[in-house]
Amino acid sequence: MAAAVVGLSLVAGLAVGSGLVGGGDEAPRTARAVAAADAGAAPTTTGQDGVQDGVQDGAQDGAQDEIGSAPVTAAPLVQEPLVQPPDLGVLPEGLDAADLAAGLTGTEVPEVATGALEVVPGSGAAGPDAGPGARVRTVRVEVEAGLAVDGATFAQFVMQTLADPRSWGGDGSTTFVRTDGAAELRVVLASPDLTDALCAPLDTGGQVSCGRAGAAVLNWRRWVLATPEFADRTVYRQYLVNHEVGHLLGHGHRTCPGAGQVAPVMQQQTLGVAPCTANAWPFPG
Repeated sequence: MAAAVVGLSLVAGLAVGSGLVGGGDEAPRTARAVAAADAGAAPTTTGQDGVQDGVQDGAQDGAQDEIGSAPVTAAPLVQEPLVQPPDLGVLPEGLDAADLAAGLTGTEVPEVATGALEVVPGSGAAGPDAGPGARVRTVRVEVEAGLAVDGATFAQFVMQTLADPRSWGGDGSTTFVRTDGAAELRVVLASPDLTDALCAPLDTGGQVSCGRAGAAVLNWRRWVLATPEFADRTVYRQYLVNHEVGHLLGHGHRTCPGAGQVAPVMQQQTLGVAPCTANAWPFPG
Protein backbone atom coordinates (compact mmCIF):
# COMPACT_ATOMS: atom_id res chain seq x y z
CA MET A 1 0.00 0.00 0.00
CA ALA A 2 1.43 3.34 -1.02
CA ALA A 3 1.70 5.50 2.05
CA ALA A 4 3.54 8.31 3.72
CA VAL A 5 5.32 7.06 6.81
CA VAL A 6 5.56 8.81 10.11
CA GLY A 7 8.35 7.57 12.33
CA LEU A 8 7.33 7.69 15.98
CA SER A 9 9.59 7.24 18.99
CA LEU A 10 7.42 5.26 21.36
CA VAL A 11 7.16 6.34 24.96
CA ALA A 12 9.25 4.13 27.25
CA GLY A 13 6.64 2.71 29.56
CA LEU A 14 3.04 3.79 29.93
CA ALA A 15 2.34 6.98 31.86
CA VAL A 16 -0.41 5.82 34.16
CA GLY A 17 -3.29 8.26 34.63
CA SER A 18 -4.42 8.74 38.20
CA GLY A 19 -7.78 10.47 37.82
CA LEU A 20 -10.36 7.70 37.38
CA VAL A 21 -13.76 9.29 37.82
CA GLY A 22 -16.49 6.96 39.02
CA GLY A 23 -20.06 7.19 37.75
CA GLY A 24 -23.18 6.29 39.66
CA ASP A 25 -22.88 4.01 42.69
CA GLU A 26 -20.53 1.44 41.15
CA ALA A 27 -16.76 1.29 41.00
CA PRO A 28 -15.22 2.10 37.58
CA ARG A 29 -14.27 -0.87 35.46
CA THR A 30 -10.63 -0.81 34.42
CA ALA A 31 -8.75 -1.78 31.29
CA ARG A 32 -7.69 -4.91 33.14
CA ALA A 33 -11.34 -5.93 33.38
CA VAL A 34 -11.59 -5.60 29.61
CA ALA A 35 -8.58 -7.88 29.31
CA ALA A 36 -10.34 -10.40 31.52
CA ALA A 37 -13.39 -10.22 29.29
CA ASP A 38 -11.19 -10.92 26.26
CA ALA A 39 -10.01 -14.05 28.04
CA GLY A 40 -13.58 -15.19 28.58
CA ALA A 41 -14.24 -13.93 32.10
CA ALA A 42 -17.69 -12.62 32.86
CA PRO A 43 -18.01 -8.80 33.06
CA THR A 44 -18.02 -7.57 36.64
CA THR A 45 -19.56 -4.10 36.42
CA THR A 46 -21.46 -1.88 34.04
CA GLY A 47 -20.30 1.21 32.15
CA GLN A 48 -18.99 4.19 34.05
CA ASP A 49 -18.34 7.86 33.57
CA GLY A 50 -14.56 7.46 33.84
CA VAL A 51 -11.50 7.94 31.66
CA GLN A 52 -10.53 4.44 30.59
CA ASP A 53 -11.14 4.95 26.89
CA GLY A 54 -9.50 8.35 26.64
CA VAL A 55 -10.72 11.82 27.45
CA GLN A 56 -11.64 12.63 31.03
CA ASP A 57 -14.75 14.78 31.47
CA GLY A 58 -13.71 18.41 31.71
CA ALA A 59 -10.58 17.78 29.63
CA GLN A 60 -12.12 18.54 26.26
CA ASP A 61 -10.34 21.88 25.91
CA GLY A 62 -7.18 20.00 25.00
CA ALA A 63 -8.88 17.87 22.38
CA GLN A 64 -8.01 20.17 19.49
CA ASP A 65 -4.28 20.42 20.33
CA GLU A 66 -1.79 19.07 17.84
CA ILE A 67 -0.04 15.81 18.74
CA GLY A 68 3.56 16.57 19.50
CA SER A 69 5.05 14.14 17.00
CA ALA A 70 6.92 14.69 13.78
CA PRO A 71 4.84 16.25 11.00
CA VAL A 72 3.33 13.95 8.41
CA THR A 73 4.50 14.25 4.84
CA ALA A 74 1.26 14.02 2.90
CA ALA A 75 0.86 11.97 -0.24
CA PRO A 76 -0.60 13.76 -3.31
CA LEU A 77 -4.36 14.08 -3.14
CA VAL A 78 -6.21 11.56 -5.25
CA GLN A 79 -9.89 10.93 -5.64
CA GLU A 80 -10.79 7.80 -3.72
CA PRO A 81 -12.73 5.17 -5.67
CA LEU A 82 -15.43 3.19 -3.97
CA VAL A 83 -13.64 0.42 -2.13
CA GLN A 84 -15.29 -2.93 -1.68
CA PRO A 85 -14.06 -5.73 0.57
CA PRO A 86 -11.76 -7.98 -1.44
CA ASP A 87 -13.46 -10.89 -3.16
CA LEU A 88 -11.43 -13.74 -1.73
CA GLY A 89 -13.82 -16.54 -2.62
CA VAL A 90 -13.11 -18.38 0.61
CA LEU A 91 -12.91 -16.21 3.71
CA PRO A 92 -9.60 -16.30 5.59
CA GLU A 93 -9.70 -18.39 8.73
CA GLY A 94 -11.25 -16.50 11.62
CA LEU A 95 -12.74 -13.73 9.48
CA ASP A 96 -16.26 -13.08 8.27
CA ALA A 97 -17.71 -10.61 5.78
CA ALA A 98 -18.12 -7.95 8.47
CA ASP A 99 -14.42 -8.23 9.35
CA LEU A 100 -13.42 -7.81 5.72
CA ALA A 101 -15.65 -4.73 5.42
CA ALA A 102 -13.82 -3.24 8.43
CA GLY A 103 -10.47 -3.80 6.70
CA LEU A 104 -9.22 -6.87 8.55
CA THR A 105 -6.99 -9.27 6.65
CA GLY A 106 -6.13 -11.32 9.74
CA THR A 107 -6.93 -11.61 13.43
CA GLU A 108 -3.50 -11.59 15.05
CA VAL A 109 -3.20 -8.94 17.77
CA PRO A 110 0.48 -8.19 18.41
CA GLU A 111 1.17 -6.08 21.48
CA VAL A 112 3.84 -4.21 19.53
CA ALA A 113 3.99 -3.55 15.79
CA THR A 114 6.36 -1.26 13.90
CA GLY A 115 5.47 2.01 15.62
CA ALA A 116 5.32 3.71 12.20
CA LEU A 117 2.05 5.29 11.09
CA GLU A 118 1.09 5.29 7.42
CA VAL A 119 -1.29 7.87 5.99
CA VAL A 120 -3.88 6.07 3.86
CA PRO A 121 -3.93 7.86 0.49
CA GLY A 122 -7.23 9.26 -0.69
CA SER A 123 -9.63 12.16 -0.51
CA GLY A 124 -13.35 12.44 -0.98
CA ALA A 125 -16.46 14.56 -0.95
CA ALA A 126 -17.96 15.84 2.28
CA GLY A 127 -20.66 13.87 4.01
CA PRO A 128 -23.28 13.75 5.27
CA ASP A 129 -25.11 16.43 3.32
CA ALA A 130 -25.50 19.34 5.70
CA GLY A 131 -27.37 22.58 5.70
CA PRO A 132 -25.97 26.06 5.15
CA GLY A 133 -23.41 27.01 7.75
CA ALA A 134 -22.36 23.46 8.54
CA ARG A 135 -18.74 23.23 9.63
CA VAL A 136 -16.56 21.18 7.31
CA ARG A 137 -14.05 19.08 9.24
CA THR A 138 -11.17 17.42 7.43
CA VAL A 139 -10.24 13.87 8.46
CA ARG A 140 -6.99 12.00 7.80
CA VAL A 141 -6.89 8.22 8.28
CA GLU A 142 -3.68 6.52 9.41
CA VAL A 143 -2.79 2.92 10.21
CA GLU A 144 0.24 1.45 11.91
CA ALA A 145 2.43 -0.52 9.54
CA GLY A 146 2.56 -4.21 10.36
CA LEU A 147 -1.08 -4.68 11.34
CA ALA A 148 -3.23 -7.14 9.39
CA VAL A 149 -5.44 -4.45 7.88
CA ASP A 150 -6.23 -3.14 4.41
CA GLY A 151 -5.89 0.60 4.89
CA ALA A 152 -8.17 1.62 2.04
CA THR A 153 -11.02 -0.55 3.29
CA PHE A 154 -10.53 0.62 6.88
CA ALA A 155 -10.58 4.25 5.73
CA GLN A 156 -13.79 3.65 3.81
CA PHE A 157 -15.40 2.13 6.91
CA VAL A 158 -14.40 5.16 8.99
CA MET A 159 -15.69 7.70 6.49
CA GLN A 160 -18.92 5.80 5.81
CA THR A 161 -19.53 5.81 9.56
CA LEU A 162 -18.94 9.56 9.86
CA ALA A 163 -21.04 10.27 6.75
CA ASP A 164 -24.01 8.34 8.09
CA PRO A 165 -26.90 10.70 8.99
CA ARG A 166 -26.98 9.08 12.43
CA SER A 167 -23.40 10.23 13.11
CA TRP A 168 -22.23 13.64 14.34
CA GLY A 169 -23.42 15.44 11.21
CA GLY A 170 -26.97 14.29 11.77
CA ASP A 171 -28.02 17.60 13.30
CA GLY A 172 -26.76 19.57 10.29
CA SER A 173 -23.92 21.21 12.22
CA THR A 174 -20.97 19.26 10.86
CA THR A 175 -19.84 17.49 7.73
CA PHE A 176 -16.67 15.45 7.29
CA VAL A 177 -14.35 15.32 4.29
CA ARG A 178 -11.42 12.97 3.94
CA THR A 179 -7.95 14.12 3.02
CA ASP A 180 -4.46 12.67 3.14
CA GLY A 181 -2.94 16.10 3.70
CA ALA A 182 -3.17 18.45 6.63
CA ALA A 183 -6.34 17.71 8.60
CA GLU A 184 -8.25 18.94 11.62
CA LEU A 185 -8.97 15.40 12.83
CA ARG A 186 -7.02 12.16 12.59
CA VAL A 187 -8.40 8.65 12.93
CA VAL A 188 -5.52 6.33 13.82
CA LEU A 189 -5.56 2.53 14.02
CA ALA A 190 -2.69 1.44 16.26
CA SER A 191 -1.33 -1.58 18.11
CA PRO A 192 -1.93 -1.75 21.87
CA ASP A 193 1.60 -0.51 22.56
CA LEU A 194 1.39 2.46 20.21
CA THR A 195 -2.11 3.26 21.46
CA ASP A 196 -0.71 3.53 24.98
CA ALA A 197 2.06 5.83 23.75
CA LEU A 198 -0.26 8.11 21.78
CA CYS A 199 -2.87 8.25 24.55
CA ALA A 200 -0.46 8.92 27.45
CA PRO A 201 -0.82 10.22 30.09
CA LEU A 202 -4.25 8.59 29.89
CA ASP A 203 -4.12 4.97 31.05
CA THR A 204 -5.34 2.78 28.20
CA GLY A 205 -3.55 -0.28 29.56
CA GLY A 206 -3.07 -1.88 26.14
CA GLN A 207 -6.80 -2.57 26.10
CA VAL A 208 -8.87 0.47 25.22
CA SER A 209 -8.85 3.50 22.93
CA CYS A 210 -8.80 7.28 23.35
CA GLY A 211 -9.65 10.55 21.70
CA ARG A 212 -7.18 13.31 22.47
CA ALA A 213 -4.89 15.91 20.94
CA GLY A 214 -6.71 15.89 17.61
CA ALA A 215 -6.52 12.12 17.15
CA ALA A 216 -9.09 9.37 17.62
CA VAL A 217 -6.73 6.51 18.44
CA LEU A 218 -8.45 3.16 17.91
CA ASN A 219 -6.83 0.22 19.66
CA TRP A 220 -6.21 -2.66 17.23
CA ARG A 221 -7.15 -5.14 19.96
CA ARG A 222 -10.62 -3.62 20.18
CA TRP A 223 -10.96 -3.33 16.39
CA VAL A 224 -10.31 -7.06 16.01
CA LEU A 225 -11.97 -8.49 19.11
CA ALA A 226 -14.65 -5.86 19.81
CA THR A 227 -16.14 -6.51 23.28
CA PRO A 228 -18.59 -8.95 24.85
CA GLU A 229 -20.86 -5.95 25.50
CA PHE A 230 -21.77 -5.93 21.77
CA ALA A 231 -23.22 -8.90 19.91
CA ASP A 232 -22.44 -7.26 16.55
CA ARG A 233 -18.81 -6.34 15.82
CA THR A 234 -19.80 -3.91 13.06
CA VAL A 235 -21.99 -1.95 15.46
CA TYR A 236 -19.16 -1.90 17.99
CA ARG A 237 -16.68 -0.62 15.42
CA GLN A 238 -19.11 2.13 14.38
CA TYR A 239 -19.49 3.01 18.06
CA LEU A 240 -15.72 3.14 18.52
CA VAL A 241 -15.30 5.62 15.64
CA ASN A 242 -18.18 7.82 16.76
CA HIS A 243 -17.23 7.77 20.45
CA GLU A 244 -13.57 8.71 20.01
CA VAL A 245 -14.32 11.31 17.31
CA GLY A 246 -16.95 12.65 19.71
CA HIS A 247 -14.19 13.45 22.19
CA LEU A 248 -12.39 15.45 19.49
CA LEU A 249 -15.59 17.42 18.94
CA GLY A 250 -15.67 18.34 22.62
CA HIS A 251 -18.06 15.75 24.04
CA GLY A 252 -17.39 14.23 27.45
CA HIS A 253 -18.56 10.94 28.87
CA ARG A 254 -22.17 10.26 29.73
CA THR A 255 -23.85 7.56 31.78
CA CYS A 256 -26.76 5.26 31.08
CA PRO A 257 -29.99 7.24 31.61
CA GLY A 258 -32.02 4.25 32.73
CA ALA A 259 -32.74 0.56 32.38
CA GLY A 260 -33.77 -0.46 28.88
CA GLN A 261 -32.96 2.90 27.31
CA VAL A 262 -30.59 3.39 24.39
CA ALA A 263 -27.06 4.09 25.61
CA PRO A 264 -25.66 7.51 24.71
CA VAL A 265 -22.82 7.15 22.23
CA MET A 266 -20.58 8.91 24.76
CA GLN A 267 -21.29 6.28 27.41
CA GLN A 268 -18.20 4.11 27.87
CA GLN A 269 -19.83 1.12 26.24
CA THR A 270 -16.53 -0.71 25.84
CA LEU A 271 -16.54 -1.02 29.62
CA GLY A 272 -20.23 -1.76 30.03
CA VAL A 273 -23.60 -1.16 28.37
CA ALA A 274 -26.15 -2.52 30.88
CA PRO A 275 -28.71 -1.57 31.96
CA CYS A 276 -28.92 0.39 28.69
CA THR A 277 -28.92 -1.17 25.23
CA ALA A 278 -25.91 -0.87 22.92
CA ASN A 279 -25.85 2.06 20.51
CA ALA A 280 -23.27 3.26 17.99
CA TRP A 281 -24.78 6.62 17.04
CA PRO A 282 -25.12 10.19 18.35
CA PHE A 283 -28.50 10.50 16.59
CA PRO A 284 -29.87 6.96 16.44
CA GLY A 285 -33.33 8.07 15.30
